[in-house]
Amino acid sequence: MAMLPNQRREKILEMIREDGHAKVLQLSKIFKVTEVTIRQDLEKLEKDGFIEREHGGAYLKNIGISVKNISLQNQEHLHEKAAIAKKALDYINDGDTIILDSGSTTTEIAKLINGYKNLTVITNSLNIALILGADPEINLVLTGGEFKAPTLSLTGQKAADFFNDLHVDKLFLATAGITLKSGLTYPSISDICVKRSMIESANLVYLVADSSKIGKSSFASLGALSLIDVLITDSKIKKDDMKLFEENDVKLILS
Repeated sequence: MAMLPNQRREKILEMIREDGHAKVLQLSKIFKVTEVTIRQDLEKLEKDGFIEREHGGAYLKNIGISVKNISLQNQEHLHEKAAIAKKALDYINDGDTIILDSGSTTTEIAKLINGYKNLTVITNSLNIALILGADPEINLVLTGGEFKAPTLSLTGQKAADFFNDLHVDKLFLATAGITLKSGLTYPSISDICVKRSMIESANLVYLVADSSKIGKSSFASLGALSLIDVLITDSKIKKDDMKLFEENDVKLILS
């Protein structure tokens, strides 16, 4: 079934909000439509004030301001994310080696981390690195990779390769969407290899996601719910969704 134009534009905008930019040729191949159609989509998104077009593609509006201010674009559901972050601290111990994935909820975790002894934090998030970098009790390790301005993160194969032969206690993973059919989904294809490598290196995988993500499906699928061990979410989760995770052997923790 072909994607409707408004659905396609929504996905295109989601990708640009994640990566900061996109090329017409790339989008044409991804969505299996002509370059003329993609240009029309970008014209509409520009007219609506979301993006600015350039030769051969488009980029996110006002992205330079966010990067200079070290601020994330996604600021929705911050109350729920802060509560999830507070609950996540119950599962971080002195001496742990943990991965903090890039994202707004994991950023909230980083803001609360203090007072730990001999904690090692590995992250692909520049804003998380800046939050934790001054703590002498934290051994902070930053991956390499390609920079993504909207998420202030490092991505791509180089970021993924960093986790080869690494073994960590816990991963605190972010997601854009969670469904039974598509599993864990993300707007950017370049992130999939990074998150897969993170999961493979971790003994325990904690997905930290507010309940608004449940039932949403983004562009690129990482894989089934079985990839995670624990979901930490907020108390607004629906009962039917709670059953979904229980039936897939995912431990559910409510903030």
